[in-house]
Amino acid sequence: MTTAVRRPRTPYLLIAPAVLLMLGFLVYPMCSVLYYSLQNYNVTQPWDNGFAGLGNFERLLHDHLFWQSLGFSAKWVAATVSLQLLLGLGLALIVNETFAGRAMARAAVFSPWAVSGVLTTGIWILLYSPTTGVTRYLAEFGIGAHGTSPIADPGTVFGAVVLTELWRGVPFFAIMLLADLQSCSKELYEAANVDGATRWQRFRHITLPHLRDAIVLSTLLRAVWEFNNVDLLYTLTGGGPADQTTTLPLYVAHKAAVAHEFGYGSALTTVGFLILLFFSLAYLRLSKFGGDRA
Repeated sequence: MTTAVRRPRTPYLLIAPAVLLMLGFLVYPMCSVLYYSLQNYNVTQPWDNGFAGLGNFERLLHDHLFWQSLGFSAKWVAATVSLQLLLGLGLALIVNETFAGRAMARAAVFSPWAVSGVLTTGIWILLYSPTTGVTRYLAEFGIGAHGTSPIADPGTVFGAVVLTELWRGVPFFAIMLLADLQSCSKELYEAANVDGATRWQRFRHITLPHLRDAIVLSTLLRAVWEFNNVDLLYTLTGGGPADQTTTLPLYVAHKAAVAHEFGYGSALTTVGFLILLFFSLAYLRLSKFGGDRA
């Protein structure tokens, strides 16, 4: 007569706290956002609250500011992530070489990453100030006009906010890529040198293939972070001038926290989540992350 094998309960009891925390901090908020996206919920107009069905989603299809903020978010992510990757890769290659003062150079490259977003914008607001910033001195040399700021001009505000984010974001790529460069086999480079490979050939056939997974992961993480960027743009421009630097998360914050339209804000958040989910899955699939490097 056979007896049933009892599975030990200890492993399940050990992971139970982590599972409960995930349910409380991840699953519950996601379900709440989905629930409120189907509701008319405005604390200043409680008489209009109630089930809205897909009304909030139909509304955003005709919302000009939604499409404008979504378009700017895509432009913002594409510009900042691509430039951060290129500059971060260049810095990683430089500080990976052996030279005098390399430790100090690495510290200087990585230091902006340790500065908070609000403090970063405080620094750059001073730099962009028409009275104390760089523009004042450039105007004295005939570049630009006195009393102007690049973050107040619709023609220059995008370049100004991108430059600010590059100062903060480039060290992230430099750190990620340098860490992966440290694990690259030196024998491969020595063999390539013996075979007469040029610097470009070594970079193309050894360095880039080795860095592929690190590049894919870092660009994906940074794209998600830049899409959800709120602190820098909010404190630097407030989404202006004329909503030209308003990302989708900034628009959500305005609708939910300022206009108190929590139902519509939840619908916008749901759409943003679905966009990021689709982008992440498609990007990982097309990049073949974790696959054969050959």
